[in-house]
Amino acid sequence: MLKHIQKLLIIIFVINVIGYVLSVLKEKIYLKNNIIVINKKSVTQKHLEKADMKEFILDGARVKSGDEVRIITVAKEKIDGIMIGAIKKERSILMVTHDDEIKKLNIDNILKFKIISKYGKFFKI
Repeated sequence: MLKHIQKLLIIIFVINVIGYVLSVLKEKIYLKNNIIVINKKSVTQKHLEKADMKEFILDGARVKSGDEVRIITVAKEKIDGIMIGAIKKERSILMVTHDDEIKKLNIDNILKFKIISKYGKFFKI
C-alpha cells in the first residue's frame, strides 16, 4: 500500500514540475512578443487604451505594465497591485489591486513607491 502511495506522489510531483516549466515557457513567449498578461476581470480594453504610457520612470525606478508595486499615498493609504500604465496628460498612474479594483492615482499624491516584482523577472540575465 505504501509503495502505491509513493508512486502516486512521484507522478503528481512530476506533473506539477512539467506544468510549471510549461507556464514559464508560455510567459517567455509572451515576453518575446511584447505581450503582457494581467489576469484580472476588472481590467477592460478601455483601461488599457486610457493608459497611454506602458513604460515610464517613477521615483527613479523604471516601471512597466505588469509590474507588481506597493504604493503609499500622502494620506498613508497602502495600495498593492499590478501596474496597468500611466496617463501622461493627467499625471496619474492606473493600477489594479489584488482585490480587482482599478485605482487611478495622481503622481503628486504618492509618498512612497516600491516595485515588488518585475514582470518576466525569470528571464533577466
